Amino acid sequence: MTRSRTLTRIGLTGLLASTLPLLPAVAESSARKHASGPANGHTGGQAAGQAGKKAASKGVGQASATVSGQEAGRVADAPHMSRAGAVSRAGRSAAPRALAARGEEISVAAEHAARGTRISLSHHVLEQQVPGTNPLKTLAQLPGVQFQSDDPQGIDTYAVQFYMHGFVQNEIGMTLDGMPLGEPTFRNYNGLNPLQAISSENVERLDVTQSAGAESTASTNNLGGSINYVSSTPHDKTGGTIAQSFGSNALYHSFFRFDSGKLNETGTKFFVSYMRNDTDKWKGGGDQFMQQVNAKLVQPIGQQSQISAFFDWDALQMVNYQDYTPDWLANNGRNLDNFYGLPNAWKNAYNAARGIYPASYKNVTDPKDASYYDSTATSGDYFGGITADLVLTDRLRWRTTAYGHEETGHGTYTNPYACGGDGSAMTCSAATDTVSLNGSRLFEQVRKPTVERYGILSSLDYTIARNAISAGVWYENNHYSTYEYAYQEPIGDQGTPLDPFGSFAGVPRRTLWGQQYNTNTFTAFVQDTYRPLPSLALHFGFKSVLNTTRVGDAVNWAGRFPALATSESLTTAKAFLPHISAEWSFLKEHSIFVDISENVHTYPQSGYNSSNAPMAVSQVAYDAVRNTLKPETAWTFAAGYRYTNRLLQGSLYLYRTNFNNRLQQILGSVGQGGFLSNNTATVQNVGGVTMNGVDAGLTLTPIRGLEFFNSVSYNHSTYDQNMTSGGETYNTRGKQVVGYPQFMYKTRLSYEWRNVQAFVDAQYYSARSFDYVGDYKIPSYWMSDLGVSYTFHDIGLHTGQNAILKRLVVSFNIYNLANQTYVSTMGQNGYTMNNADNAAFENQSILLGAPRQFFGSVRAEF
Repeated sequence: MTRSRTLTRIGLTGLLASTLPLLPAVAESSARKHASGPANGHTGGQAAGQAGKKAASKGVGQASATVSGQEAGRVADAPHMSRAGAVSRAGRSAAPRALAARGEEISVAAEHAARGTRISLSHHVLEQQVPGTNPLKTLAQLPGVQFQSDDPQGIDTYAVQFYMHGFVQNEIGMTLDGMPLGEPTFRNYNGLNPLQAISSENVERLDVTQSAGAESTASTNNLGGSINYVSSTPHDKTGGTIAQSFGSNALYHSFFRFDSGKLNETGTKFFVSYMRNDTDKWKGGGDQFMQQVNAKLVQPIGQQSQISAFFDWDALQMVNYQDYTPDWLANNGRNLDNFYGLPNAWKNAYNAARGIYPASYKNVTDPKDASYYDSTATSGDYFGGITADLVLTDRLRWRTTAYGHEETGHGTYTNPYACGGDGSAMTCSAATDTVSLNGSRLFEQVRKPTVERYGILSSLDYTIARNAISAGVWYENNHYSTYEYAYQEPIGDQGTPLDPFGSFAGVPRRTLWGQQYNTNTFTAFVQDTYRPLPSLALHFGFKSVLNTTRVGDAVNWAGRFPALATSESLTTAKAFLPHISAEWSFLKEHSIFVDISENVHTYPQSGYNSSNAPMAVSQVAYDAVRNTLKPETAWTFAAGYRYTNRLLQGSLYLYRTNFNNRLQQILGSVGQGGFLSNNTATVQNVGGVTMNGVDAGLTLTPIRGLEFFNSVSYNHSTYDQNMTSGGETYNTRGKQVVGYPQFMYKTRLSYEWRNVQAFVDAQYYSARSFDYVGDYKIPSYWMSDLGVSYTFHDIGLHTGQNAILKRLVVSFNIYNLANQTYVSTMGQNGYTMNNADNAAFENQSILLGAPRQFFGSVRAEF
């Protein structure tokens, strides 16, 4: 590893750092005492949340870390950092002074610790994307990571799908400044989507731990790693940021931030920001809107301690894209969508419920499910916490955070299956009316979940001799309520259809189903990093988990739904989940590591039949599997090598995971309203999955400012057993798991010269299995993006008095440069066992990626 002490901004080189942890500082906790920013004392299936929207609502890099001067002490003690931001151990004492000299925005390489394969993705890399872009989309530049969405910014919370080394997002722990965000799925039952927790402009960096994630992470689902969002620290000087973006489909993204600067001699400072994102859909009608307020206050205590507070409020209103089938894509193109927001929307939707379709639908298989009147999502959150970060002695640090979160919202579908028959009649007869409201052929199916949770996490860091020791605990109580209702819609043209974003107050309704969950979670961890030699770090730690969930107060409308599981409980108790790793830097430019860990995923929750949640089913279905249920666990073994010099950076990362007791939702039938009731879905233990994979990366930096990055990823994930469903056994043993490509290739060419930055990147994703047997696959595809920006520095403004505009950045981006038609998200409503009778081909469980899009942005920093 290069020992250069030069501190310069770097591009994508550090993406290779994702494959290898570098040596941790022995006095890591002591190093953190210098930082006024957050310390890392206690940091932290797609079908689960995604299907909740459809089934339940329907009814059934650069690894450079840009840090502030206040964080310089911690960064300085991060041992080897990559080429252009490297600080040798010998140079650590001088590093804080060097960092301070650069001011509040300094790029250094990712800190890598023997306690986990950890990298950091910096704010500098995030801001190269279209403003408002989901940071997870940027993270997908890393080897072994896949991000999918049906919109170019990746902000459609229903469509977002994220994989890391074969694990989907609900198997990856996510936190914000160490505060748990729960499972990052649509209709999150124990937290909130990171997008709704913090504006992307306020993200200082992402700290990513691969394998099973750090044992200190406040999470009960981090089988496949953890991601900690670190919020930016309020600036020392008064200032602000104003940003405006424009783009295809009438996109307008606005961001405003005010930094108070230091308000007094004690160093009190804060920031407050407002973000607004509004864009039309790229097909169909309606728009996707979100607004958000963030605020952060920091109060230093002496020179090394501080108290900080973070607050988030958000409001989201999105008209969703219609779920697609491979059949429709192959035979009808990519532009089928719901009627909402289009001319004659209600008339066409009501006629479709009667079996009378527009002329263009004559060749559409299952036309009634191709377009509903509406499909929407509305939610709002209050989220925040207070952290005391106290240096008790020169060796002992205590960090405690108390947090709370409340989320309310609703998701809608206009259900065309109110009648159990009646042909093309205008109304349902009493004998066939399944909701018994006013006889309309349509009713508004509305799911109303709420989340209310409170928790506390506390940790101690102690350094002595050659050991860095940490221990901590986390407790949370979470109440999750999920109910679905049928609201009355007018008959034909006899009234105005309901506003899907309205309150529905006073509208006649029927309760279709509902459940209430209460969960108590307690975890504890102990870890020690021992350094017998300056170039060798040995780590051992373990985590304990106790989680109990009880479900009750179940209700159901017998005309459509069976009796739901109620007065049941499930407990996950794991006293010893070990994590062992070692890292050795040998010679000048070579490092190797090994990492072994075990973790557990506590039982998930959701609305009825909306995911692989074992208690979100009928009582009969739960009774049938209760004796086979076990919490999912995973053992991960990883090893890697890294070589770095001025011209070339190469890396190799190998891993094996034994994933046991995998819970899976299996669909019994598709089409003809199957997802609107979803009564045929089951949740069962499908046994184990074995994953073997390798990432290899190479970055060339032949001249200053030019980087050429390439990586390949291979993942062989197969089921260990055959599966049995509906009394039939299917040949799934040895078959590639659903949803994740076996091979990925990524390349990026970037160049920075003076004030100009430009990049072009491309990714290749191989075919993905769309059923468990693997006899139907979603085709492979290429994706590419382009971006260019120009930065003006220190511009004088003359408005009666001189002022300085510190930075003015003008940028232009193109998404999907080659205008590819491709399947993005898949499996959001579950998978079929096989493609018999075109079951997978007609499975309404894919979403399509957006066509080519253009964006322009202007950002001013004062």
